[in-house]
Amino acid sequence: MTRIGHGFDVHAFTEGRPLVLGGVTVPSERGLAGHSDADVLAHALMDAILGAMRAGDIGQLFPDTDPAYEGADSMVLLSCVMGLAREQGFSLIDADCTVAAQAPKLAPYREQMCQTMAQAMGVDVSQVGVKATTTEHLGFVGREEGIAAWSVVLLDKENGR
Repeated sequence: MTRIGHGFDVHAFTEGRPLVLGGVTVPSERGLAGHSDADVLAHALMDAILGAMRAGDIGQLFPDTDPAYEGADSMVLLSCVMGLAREQGFSLIDADCTVAAQAPKLAPYREQMCQTMAQAMGVDVSQVGVKATTTEHLGFVGREEGIAAWSVVLLDKENGR
């Protein structure tokens, strides 16, 4: 059985934090606000995986009210989510992700993001795609107030278990 999942996340910029996207620290004057490391790209990917599994969302799994997840590394959380998927008989066929950021420019970091997220999930880098775009100065992304990310995944469940 093949299942599709879609994930979306958004975080506002804040001062005094590193900008982490897809497990990569991107040079920037500002990072993203959030309970964990605020990796908006990884969060969208985790929600897509959980959606395909019909297992809720990352807010249920890693609540921002739990001090255990304060400052958490989203690559560790992504690995955990993929581990849950495997426990239920799922394997990742493909993941396609889009990040919308007016600034900074993300193209130089896309391949590293793919590699880092693939490694966290224990899959081949060819199974993870990342695209970066702007919003042509429109909306909160265009005003450089934050970053948004979307992800779509295909999971396969062995033997229909």
